[in-house]
Amino acid sequence: MEDALRGALLFSSLDDEAAQALKASMSEHVVAKGTVIFAEGDQGDRLYVITKGKVKLGTHATDGRENLLAVLGPGEMFGELSLFDPSPRQATAVALTDSVLLGLANDALQPWLTGRPEVSITLLKALARRMRKGHGALSDLVFTDVPGRVAKALLDLSKKFGVATPEGLRVEHDLTQEELAQLVGASRETVNKALADFAHRNWIVLEQKSVTLIEVERLERRAH
Repeated sequence: MEDALRGALLFSSLDDEAAQALKASMSEHVVAKGTVIFAEGDQGDRLYVITKGKVKLGTHATDGRENLLAVLGPGEMFGELSLFDPSPRQATAVALTDSVLLGLANDALQPWLTGRPEVSITLLKALARRMRKGHGALSDLVFTDVPGRVAKALLDLSKKFGVATPEGLRVEHDLTQEELAQLVGASRETVNKALADFAHRNWIVLEQKSVTLIEVERLERRAH
């Protein structure tokens, strides 16, 4: 848990003493799988750092369809937009697995922002990364076909959750087929067809809520 916390972008610019002081001002939240941490429209009042587990961020269309924006794991931060714009939340955060989070209320962070400018710079970097990733996802929807987007999603998940094994890079993503399709931005049938093709080529081995990447280089070429 401490390793995940020290790896979090929010803590990356702090020395050990300052990091411990910041942690002391945070509250721990143990959430069960399926728990809604916050929903679209809720008033944003804090950011969260994941120390254990996985959290998904998504939005819902008026017809009930869901768009999965991201799957986050230990060391990653979410909800930070509320620090700079106190408007209602623009996404819903749900615990994908049993998880442990550290929450930092906006009013508790204000002294850190005024007294330690490096924290403000770190948060702005986080927002810039989020914006850059959003622009990249939009470009992928326009210029990349579904198999390419599937390959890229698998590679992105492997960077966060991949574990090297004798068989290949095992990725326990904990996503259902429908959630994986939402992450890619395509129908479940089309995504399943791409996955089946990759498996047929022996690039991957599919399992329930996990996948083992065998031919990472081929997937990287397919993603571009």
